[in-house]
Amino acid sequence: MNLKMKFTMKFVRFFIFGLTSLGLNVHAQTEIKVGSKKFTESVVLGELARQSLVNKGLAAKHIAELGGTRILWNALVAGNIDVYPEYSSTIEEELLKQKFSSFKDLRTELEKNGIGITEPLGFNNTYAIGMKKDRAANLGIARISDLARHPELKLGLSEEFLQRKDGWPALKEKYNLPQDKLRGIDHDVAYRALETNDIEVIDLYSTDAEIQYYNLLVLTDDLNYFPKYEAVYLYRLATAKRESNFLEALQLFSGKVSEPLMIEMNNQAKIKKMPTEQVAAVFLKEKFAINSNEKKSSRAERIALRTQEHLKLVIVSLFFAILMGVPLGILAAKKRGAGKIILGLTGAIQTIPSLALLVVLIKPLNMLGLTGIGDTPALIALFLYSLVPIVRGAHVGFQQIPLALRETSEVIGLSRQSQL
Repeated sequence: MNLKMKFTMKFVRFFIFGLTSLGLNVHAQTEIKVGSKKFTESVVLGELARQSLVNKGLAAKHIAELGGTRILWNALVAGNIDVYPEYSSTIEEELLKQKFSSFKDLRTELEKNGIGITEPLGFNNTYAIGMKKDRAANLGIARISDLARHPELKLGLSEEFLQRKDGWPALKEKYNLPQDKLRGIDHDVAYRALETNDIEVIDLYSTDAEIQYYNLLVLTDDLNYFPKYEAVYLYRLATAKRESNFLEALQLFSGKVSEPLMIEMNNQAKIKKMPTEQVAAVFLKEKFAINSNEKKSSRAERIALRTQEHLKLVIVSLFFAILMGVPLGILAAKKRGAGKIILGLTGAIQTIPSLALLVVLIKPLNMLGLTGIGDTPALIALFLYSLVPIVRGAHVGFQQIPLALRETSEVIGLSRQSQL
C-alpha cells in the first residue's frame, strides 16, 4: 500500500471516528450487545436475555429490531452483537443451508463459525398459514391443501417468507397451489389488511398473539411441510469465554419458556401495548423470582428519550455534512470536471434505499475496526443523504454569484480566500 493510500485510509477512519463519536455516549468495549429481529417475539426474547445478563452483574445493551435473519447473523459473526434469539430450522435452512440429524451436529457446525447455541427454550414457533374463520368456513377450507381449490384467493405474505428457501416457493410446489395474487406485506400490517379484506390468506407464526385477537383459523399442515422452529439463543463463543456468567444467564431459559407462556408475553407486548422491558421483567419475577428493577417509563419519557436520540443523530450528521458538503459544492462549481463526478456521486447515493445502505456499511465499518450496527451506520447514512442538498445548494449558490462581482474581486487584487 503506497503512502497516498495509507493517508487516505487514515483520513477516512479519522473522519468516521469523529462523525460517530461527537455527541454520543461511548460504551465500554466489554458491554454485551443483545440483538433482536423486527418482530415482537424476538424483541421480547432479546429483552429477557438482556435483563438476565444484567441480573448476573454484566453490562448489557439490547439493540431491538435490528433487522432480518441475515443481518442479525452477519452482525453476530462479525462481533457487532454478542447474542440474539433464533429458531432451529431457520439456522438450518437459511444460515447453514444444511439439515442435521441431531442438535449436537448442529452445535458442532456452528462452532466452526465461532458461534454457540443454547438448548431450546421450550416452544416451537413454526410458520403457519391462516385466514379469517368465517371466510374459511364459507369456502370449506380447513387444511392448506384446500387452498388449491380456490385460486382466486388474495394472499398477503411477509417479504421474508416470500424469499425464504423454506417459505412460499417450496410451499406452493409442495401443495401445488395455483394462487398468483401475491402481495409482499409487513407481518404486522398483514393482520390489519386481513381485517379490512384487502387480503384473505397470510403467513403467521404459531405463537402470534393476533391469532386469537383477530379470530383466525390456522390451517392444518396436512402434508407436514413446515419443520420445527425451536427457539434458541445464538451467541459468540468468544464472549462466553470472556464473561464467566454470560452462558449461565442465557441457559436460565432453556426448557422454561412454554408455548402458552410465549403467546401470553406476545399478547402483553403486542395487544395490550405493554413495554417489552416490563413484559420481560414480569416474566422473570413470576417464573424465576428475579427482580430486575426495571423502571416503568411513561409515554412522555419514552418520547423524550427517542427525541433526544433523534436530535443527536441529526445534529451530528448535519454538522459533518455541512463541513464536507459546502467545500465540495464550491469545488464542483469551480472545476467542471470534478463537479460532474461530485454531483453524480452524491446524486447516486440519494437513490440507494436506506436499508440497503445500512447493510452495505456493515463490512467496510468492520474493516475499519468500527461497529457495523447501531448509531455508527445510522450516522453515516444520514451524513451521506444530507450531502446531496448541501452540495447542490453550495454549487448553485456559487454559480449564481454575478460575474461582474467575481471579476471585480480579481481586478482589485483580492486573494482567493478573500474572494471566497
